[in-house]
Amino acid sequence: EQEPNYSYVTARLLLDTMRNVALKFLDVTAYASQQDMIGLYAMAFEAYVHKGIELQLIDPLLADFDLPRLGQAIVADRDYQFTYLGLQTLFDRYFLHADDVRFELPQAFFMRVAMGLALGEAKTERDTRAIEFYHLLSSFDYMSSTPTLFNAGTLRPQLSSCYLTTVPDDLFGIYSAVRDNAMLSKWAGGLGNDWTPVRALGAYIKGTNGRSQGVVPFLKVANDTAVAVNQGGKRKGALCAYLETWHLDIEEFLELRKNTGDDRRRTHDMNTANWVPDLFMKRVFDDADWTLFSPNNVPDLHDLYGKAFEKRYMEYEDKARAGEIKPVKTIKAKELWRKMLSMLFETGHPWITFKDACNLRSPQQHCGVVHSSNLCTEITLNTSVDEIAVCNLGSINLVNHLKLTPQGYQLDVPKLQRSVSIAIRMLDNVIDINYYAVPQAQQSNFKHRPVGLGIMGFQDALYLQKIAYASDEAINFADQSMEAISYFAIEASHQLSQERGSYETFNGSLWNQGILPIDSLQLLINNRRESAERNFINVNTHQTLDWDSLRTRVRKGLRNSNLLAIAPTATIANIVGVSQSIEPTYQNLYVKSNLSGEFTVINPHLVNALKALNLWDNVMVNDLKYFDGSIQQIDRIPAQLKALFATAFEIDAKWLVECASRRQKWIDQAQSLNLYIKEANGKKLDITYRMAWLLGLKTTYYLRAIAATSTEKSTVNTNTLNAVNHHGVNTLSAKSTVSNNETNLTAAPVPLACAIDNPDCEACQ
Repeated sequence: EQEPNYSYVTARLLLDTMRNVALKFLDVTAYASQQDMIGLYAMAFEAYVHKGIELQLIDPLLADFDLPRLGQAIVADRDYQFTYLGLQTLFDRYFLHADDVRFELPQAFFMRVAMGLALGEAKTERDTRAIEFYHLLSSFDYMSSTPTLFNAGTLRPQLSSCYLTTVPDDLFGIYSAVRDNAMLSKWAGGLGNDWTPVRALGAYIKGTNGRSQGVVPFLKVANDTAVAVNQGGKRKGALCAYLETWHLDIEEFLELRKNTGDDRRRTHDMNTANWVPDLFMKRVFDDADWTLFSPNNVPDLHDLYGKAFEKRYMEYEDKARAGEIKPVKTIKAKELWRKMLSMLFETGHPWITFKDACNLRSPQQHCGVVHSSNLCTEITLNTSVDEIAVCNLGSINLVNHLKLTPQGYQLDVPKLQRSVSIAIRMLDNVIDINYYAVPQAQQSNFKHRPVGLGIMGFQDALYLQKIAYASDEAINFADQSMEAISYFAIEASHQLSQERGSYETFNGSLWNQGILPIDSLQLLINNRRESAERNFINVNTHQTLDWDSLRTRVRKGLRNSNLLAIAPTATIANIVGVSQSIEPTYQNLYVKSNLSGEFTVINPHLVNALKALNLWDNVMVNDLKYFDGSIQQIDRIPAQLKALFATAFEIDAKWLVECASRRQKWIDQAQSLNLYIKEANGKKLDITYRMAWLLGLKTTYYLRAIAATSTEKSTVNTNTLNAVNHHGVNTLSAKSTVSNNETNLTAAPVPLACAIDNPDCEACQ
């Protein structure tokens, strides 16, 4: 925490250790320096591939590549790019190993992944494409998602990140869905389950002449399955259950994550999310009634959206009032909304996601319905009993696509175009190479070929440009950067379709009609705008690129039904050493806990800025600890830096929502958007989530809220810096008083960030 560059020093020490262990295991040499690796990497790589095949860890097809050529393409000095957190994460959880010996070196790892993804290419081009993919990965310009990094080039290449399923309303179907969850989780898939079709508590069961126990007991089974099948022992099993807001069990669903009540009706390990139709939000604004139904009595409601849903829902309400539908319950929409928000504040769940925005803007509405999002709320794909939606993820490192000009850092558009083009090709290859644990997933993926290209390092890109997150400039950069990525991704997928053909269900899609994501926004506007006086949407539609020519080309073909989705990227952002996804800086100094251990994380951009002003010293370090990684109360720091380095809870959530809204207009799927609210209360939550809906967001993710109170500061002299125990809990309940007299400093603990899935979900990426 005193010098961020020590992270690179410790990474090199770790690299020394792992390099010599691996080289000895591969019988290459007993010792080599990193400088020696310039000549040795090619030999070590060839030995590594043969050893991996011999140990039945690597696909024998990799031996068919021109291994000497690929070995010569390796850039040994790229091992120096890693921070300690990044390298330790790879070492612990990604590198291939035998008898507890990690024999995979960093550049061999990237080349193995590249070769695994190049297996989808023609044999004459595999070596060239593998080298192209390797350079994109090893330069940190782009990073594949964790399942792809785990499994590419191995005997069981399960490379996909996300699986979305719909659970049917029969016992055989429910337990088949639970079995599918187990199989998908085993191979590192994150799961999103649509549970809305399952009938509610008290609903009639004709087959047994009895009454249903409702959806909650089955959710408990799904929860325990995710715990039992923990992604092959590599990371926690991860599942999110979705329920539509009119479901009669919705009130009990809201309480699933509470720590009180009957534990048999609680799911402490599973995420939950509300699937909210626009009509409900309109009823909240109008302070009107809302009716809850059991889905077996309103069987078509879940498949309807937009005006068709509203018409049918009100017809069912008429029938309920006439006594033709039972059981039903009528409550105030605002009352249910308040309970949704209060449970969000209390438990962090269920997340709030918007059904109509997801469906009305879906390019694939001609052949199905989006019934839920996924584990991390960025995927919006059709599901049915016959189709399990699959998405393959990867992220552009935005920091690496800025260039320094006389006017400062600016987006390097030609480089971005090249990176996006290669990335889309890699993601498309995943679909054909992928191992599918269940047949419904293969059927869906081959028909629609969806991928999800996202971004990471957004906050770092703002730092380089000296743009505060809470500013109009940040909103404009979010707009500009996402427009370029969207344009290049669509263009690349079109070019792939000319080479490989369009996806099977292209005809009739919005793409086929020349309706791009920016155009589909108008469909949502039309649905929300009821009159001049009643207009439930406020979105920006400005565009700068030549979209007309792209529309004309896309009408002729597209390789992938979906192209863009911004996932959390927590783990791969750690590997690359940038801020995750689209997140603001959590704290400028904190201890991060994950499956690889506990790591001190400090904002290097802040340290460099303070060094430039001769303000970085031991007093500043301790001030940062005392103020929990915040610089707002440190008088010596200029106001401009305080604005630039404001942390997540110091930024009004409206700026996060505004930036997300500008991105969303370019994205055919969604974003994992965490919302940070300091001194949270009902009014703030109400305003924030209404704003998210009005600004056209499709989904939201975690709510990070802190109360108005904080721990009292007291003088503690512990002589420890990272006072964290193995449970990931700060061992000190009070913070040390920091004196500005450098001769009278007491050592304060580095503030502890939350554990593995809070604030950094590691399930998707």
